Amino acid sequence: MNKDFTITAFTENHIGLLNRITSVFTRRHLNIESLNASESQIPGIHRFTIVLNTTEEMVQKLVLQLEKQVEVIKAVYHTDEETVFQEITLFKVSVEKAAQDNLVERLIRDKNARILSIEQDFMIIEKTGHKAENDDLIEFLKPYGLIDYVKSGRVSLIKPNEELTDLRKMVEEARQANENQELN
Repeated sequence: MNKDFTITAFTENHIGLLNRITSVFTRRHLNIESLNASESQIPGIHRFTIVLNTTEEMVQKLVLQLEKQVEVIKAVYHTDEETVFQEITLFKVSVEKAAQDNLVERLIRDKNARILSIEQDFMIIEKTGHKAENDDLIEFLKPYGLIDYVKSGRVSLIKPNEELTDLRKMVEEARQANENQELN
């Protein structure tokens, strides 16, 4: 049975790595629902957060394939219940239409959104939340002159802490091995 999984891959930061990571999914004809790449809490290590809808058997195979990439230090997968996650959406809305019906107050009070910028013709609104919450706000804003919007990929933290402890050990061991090689 298909369900959403979040794969977290901790990597070195090398040119072409994103292409090699996404090709693992392409070869299996899997669509990536969300992709985010950023620095991690460990200096020199980056975190890829990849969301896809598939079976657990397939996600297990994907994680093993990802770990075969030289620059991938560790890859793990989790269900939505095992992670804390959010997305951010920025909206551009017509100021003229937004002035009607006390939209700004309703956005802040009822939708937990915030105004980032108000210009002459439009304003920029930010909403952080789960995909469904942000999608609901898109529908809510359409009658108020929604001009444009952009969504981020999922950002996610794993609830269990074991993976990060193991990752720190693996990174330290790899760095120590590199230092020893340089000395010899």
